[in-house]
Amino acid sequence: MIATLTGTVTRIGLDFLILEVAGVGYLVRTTPQALSATRHGAELMLHTEMIVREDALTLYGFPQAEEAETFRIIQSVSGIGPRTALAVLTVMDPEELRRAVAEQDQKALTRIPGIGPKGASRMLLELGGKLPAPTESASAPARADAPAPVTGADADVVEALVGLGWAEKAAHGAVTAAREEITGTDGGAGADVDAASLLRQALRRLGSHR
Repeated sequence: MIATLTGTVTRIGLDFLILEVAGVGYLVRTTPQALSATRHGAELMLHTEMIVREDALTLYGFPQAEEAETFRIIQSVSGIGPRTALAVLTVMDPEELRRAVAEQDQKALTRIPGIGPKGASRMLLELGGKLPAPTESASAPARADAPAPVTGADADVVEALVGLGWAEKAAHGAVTAAREEITGTDGGAGADVDAASLLRQALRRLGSHR
């Protein structure tokens, strides 16, 4: 079992990074929040969980031990695997999840991609008593309504953000603002900006509204 990895970030993708440790590059799936908080060439330590399947070995990693432990606990719910557990931690931090379970807030859990009312009810039932009590109250991320269409890398990033739980209009606005910040005040519509850079900048903006 690989419990932690400490090394240099050599690549950042839309839902993963590659961490080079002693000459070996480990592909680690992680949250957009973790990706937005690091950069190419940075030193990083991740708390990891290896998921073993017949056809794959997949590493998931988190900057905080609390996130890794919550990731493990979420997977104890019937029908929830690592990808859904990662989606939970993308939409809700561990404290928000603890609060939702403590308050039996089914609606909060249905914001998570892949979790409907039945899945949310099952999570509330099966996570009860497994998570620590919440320690604080906080507001949920701002959500909004539908946007104008976008194309290219912008469309890819909007789609990724929607898949991670943000409303389409909020995702569209964050991507537009992120492109302006990266390329200049006119938005740089024709500028070549890669999707990973747009995603990291958009997530910084969305995260500031938590």
